[in-house]
Amino acid sequence: MKQVCNPYLPLTEFVPDGEPHLFDGRVYIYGSHDVPGGVKYCEGHYVTWSAPENDLTDWRYEGVIYRRDQDPSNADDKLQLWAPDVTRGPDGRYYIYYCFSFYPEIGVAVSDSPAGPFEFYGHIHYPDGKVLREFMPFDPAVLTDDDGRVYLYYGFAPACEKEMKFPKLSKEELEKVPVESRATIERLMNIQFGENGMVAELEPDMLTLKETPRVLIPGGHHTAGTGFEGHGFFEASSIRKVGSKYYFVYSSHKSHELCYATSDRPDSGFVYGGTIVSNGDIGLNGRTQPVNTLGNNHGGMVQANGEWYIFYHRQTNGTEYSRQGCAEKIEIRPDGSIAQVEITSCGLNGGPLCGKGEYPAAIACHLTSPTTTDSINYNNPVMKTQTRITEEMVNDEHIPFVTAVEDGTVLGYKYFRFEQLGGVVLTVRGAFSGTVTVSTDIEGNENAVSITVSVDCADWTEVHLDAPALTGDYPLYLHFSGKGSLDVRTVTLA
Repeated sequence: MKQVCNPYLPLTEFVPDGEPHLFDGRVYIYGSHDVPGGVKYCEGHYVTWSAPENDLTDWRYEGVIYRRDQDPSNADDKLQLWAPDVTRGPDGRYYIYYCFSFYPEIGVAVSDSPAGPFEFYGHIHYPDGKVLREFMPFDPAVLTDDDGRVYLYYGFAPACEKEMKFPKLSKEELEKVPVESRATIERLMNIQFGENGMVAELEPDMLTLKETPRVLIPGGHHTAGTGFEGHGFFEASSIRKVGSKYYFVYSSHKSHELCYATSDRPDSGFVYGGTIVSNGDIGLNGRTQPVNTLGNNHGGMVQANGEWYIFYHRQTNGTEYSRQGCAEKIEIRPDGSIAQVEITSCGLNGGPLCGKGEYPAAIACHLTSPTTTDSINYNNPVMKTQTRITEEMVNDEHIPFVTAVEDGTVLGYKYFRFEQLGGVVLTVRGAFSGTVTVSTDIEGNENAVSITVSVDCADWTEVHLDAPALTGDYPLYLHFSGKGSLDVRTVTLA
């Protein structure tokens, strides 16, 4: 049976900030490019994957579409390509808009194909040639409207929960900074950070500003009395037109959630709509505690084969630097509203996963332990030691697994369609003595079956668990209680 899980790309691939676009019957995903175990955001060149709009289980690698050093501003290849967006221009060509590592500039590259390769085209600038640097050119989004007019969206508004401050360092203090980091620190010291989401119309050349950028939606410190209170703009601009209505998707200052605002115009009048997805399900049905490691979020919407989807990303390795793309089906209601959707393991599959067979443990959509935090703080060393998804290379094979599975860990998978569940087999390694409970709820009470487990093995070995005799569509949760620590590589449903 052909299926697709979350993440929807192979577990060897790390494409966050996913902007999906439908071009000529195929959905193309454009995003940043992290690496496993990364130490910086977006260490790879841009790549893209595509799938037929009527079969989102069939993703095809299109290759590298744009390299970091193609832009003259990064000829020395010292900066990373951050979140991009793509549009088909009025001339029928495809334009990718991007930025570098807090470098105050938006670059543009062009291709005759949505699959690339793209060639450097220029930088966003005013009619006099002055490059746009105001209000932090960051996370660009672009819309070619039905009338051929083109709009650029961007912004970075660190406020509230994600406050960012870069103190001025003296010459003596700067000299103590490692040489390889000095240029970045100096740039951050002089950045004029924005405070809102911005918009500006472009000339048909796709590069020249037709106007001075204006505020589109308010950032965290400017939300009072606007309707955006508690969900002010932070970053991750994304724009779509649905019928005659415009949807602006963005990451709020909470960072883990993607919110949306709507308007009847592409450049003004946007009203807050709500949260579409949180990568920890915060806010879903009143939830306040995350079901997964929280981290920044970025994504966009696409309609494929008559259905709407939201793309977002999750964190791995206990950092924000190894992120993987996920997606969920959403509903745009007749009144234009979108309800918050839960994160799942089945995502683009079109329904529950088959309730028999082997699955990577790393497709868990619920991953918590007693040290899981309800806020984002990657300076907290606990984040790098708690239960998390990671990987290793063995004989050139990429092996993903869940590590640091300990007392109080809960792994959850949504959803499976069971004909009749007969048991669960885990491939594990490590030293652990205690019980594992299989259930269909987070608390471990519904359809719960427990078994005593004792493992002490450095190599991968199988652990057989009793399971409830389930028939129908259910989530599946694994609850661990005892002493020691395990790695879990696969979950097999018998």
